[in-house]
Amino acid sequence: MAAYLVLTVLGEDRPGLVESVSQVIAAHGGNWLESRMSRLAGKFAGILRASVPEMQTEALAAALRNLEAQGLRVLIEWSDSDEPAQAYQLYKLNLIGTDRVGIIRDISQALAAYGVNIDELNTDYVSAPMSGELLFKASALIRVPHDIAFADWQANLDDLAHELMVDIDLEGTSRGPESFIV
Repeated sequence: MAAYLVLTVLGEDRPGLVESVSQVIAAHGGNWLESRMSRLAGKFAGILRASVPEMQTEALAAALRNLEAQGLRVLIEWSDSDEPAQAYQLYKLNLIGTDRVGIIRDISQALAAYGVNIDELNTDYVSAPMSGELLFKASALIRVPHDIAFADWQANLDDLAHELMVDIDLEGTSRGPESFIV
């Protein structure tokens, strides 16, 4: 029987950090399942999900904690492998506009009010093509329950985009049909 864990890793960026974590997982019979990792402001940060044989859980946890001696902090959360089935629609939300305090707070609040879940979120600053002015850019993979009327929550986002003076675009994802069951 397999146990599942979600790891958060953080440390000063340098070559070999991913290799260190992957070596520890593999040495305990674990399987790296999925991850999101990035370099930000000279730091390496990541989150990953792995499975490991149940009899290896304690040894793996101890070995992961030992990575702190190499400058890598690891937070371990044990997880069930299966989430309850829920019908949803998957969309990609793209936002771009002049930066101001609270954009992510306001967008996430508007989505949460409709029960929309943010699965992935990426943000950045980019130069405007003509002026060179810095713009705030965000892209999010969002999961919308089937029982939410698209027109209702899209109208709410349109009103918010107007208020924030940003462009918000929604598109179905390339992960297949817009309707999924997980």
